Amino acid sequence: MFGEDLLIIQKEFDGFSDTRERLDLLALDKKGNIVVIENKLDDTGKDVVWQSLKYASYCSSLGKEEIRGIYQDYLRKCGSEDSAEQHLSDFFQCDYEDIIINKGTNQRVFLVAAMFRKEVTSTVLWLMNYNLNIQCFKVTPYQNGEELFLDIEQIIPIKDAEDFTIRIAEKGKDESKIETQIATRHVIREKFWNELLKKMNSKSDLFRSISVGKDNWIGIGAGISGVAYNFVVTKDGSRIELYIGTPIRQRNKEIFDFLYSRKAEIENNFAQEITWSRYDDKESSKLHTSVTGNYFEEDQWAELVDKMTDIMIEFHKATHKYLREYRAH
Repeated sequence: MFGEDLLIIQKEFDGFSDTRERLDLLALDKKGNIVVIENKLDDTGKDVVWQSLKYASYCSSLGKEEIRGIYQDYLRKCGSEDSAEQHLSDFFQCDYEDIIINKGTNQRVFLVAAMFRKEVTSTVLWLMNYNLNIQCFKVTPYQNGEELFLDIEQIIPIKDAEDFTIRIAEKGKDESKIETQIATRHVIREKFWNELLKKMNSKSDLFRSISVGKDNWIGIGAGISGVAYNFVVTKDGSRIELYIGTPIRQRNKEIFDFLYSRKAEIENNFAQEITWSRYDDKESSKLHTSVTGNYFEEDQWAELVDKMTDIMIEFHKATHKYLREYRAH
């Protein structure tokens, strides 16, 4: 409804030291910024800006592990046994170790109400001159018989938030440590990919045109835009995958289902176990197979790249002709 993807990580949050105040909703945006959402059923009241600024200041000091714990507690309250770490990885589409959350002074505030008092809008506009990141949404309900509708209108636009610091000295140390670890991983990955491509190019021309980067994956197109064969490495292991991520969700599921209808033939021509992940609740789908080995251990690289390249060649051979069939059908 706010026009962007947000991950709700807590509601009625009261985990502030020395105060029992509660904020309505706590969320993360796709850039890892904290979003404080204050909902008022009718009139904003005169103190909503001050209230929301307090909450944003309290949240400014939350570190990555604190946020993970807050989200895990929320999942538990909702009756879910899912891992908060995995949900965060899925939301940000990267390894948990690579995620930077609530960095610096980019906390955001959303005010939601049916009516905004002039003193509220005036104060928000004045604060925006100081680059405080606030958005105001006017919500109007409508009823048609038994059906209810909400019209949501952003009445005050967004500006980037910066230079607002409260209780973040310790969090800054944590961020610095995480960024150092990420930089180290990037260097290791780049070296590892160079070794893998050297081995791959000695066996096959599949990845001949690929250059290495710092991401935890490298891939080639599979002949359909948005579909790719990828090498992927994480702290928990490595995998070979056929990623199906065209811009059209329905087409992704159609491609997956077409391949799945040939599951017996594909698996008969491939020695490894394949995991078939249709992901009904996501845009993309994929087929993947795991490879044992730790890319952080350089003394394991020779064995690991040998296995990964052999498996990729066989995986490509077992699946690619069916992708050609799909294109032709």
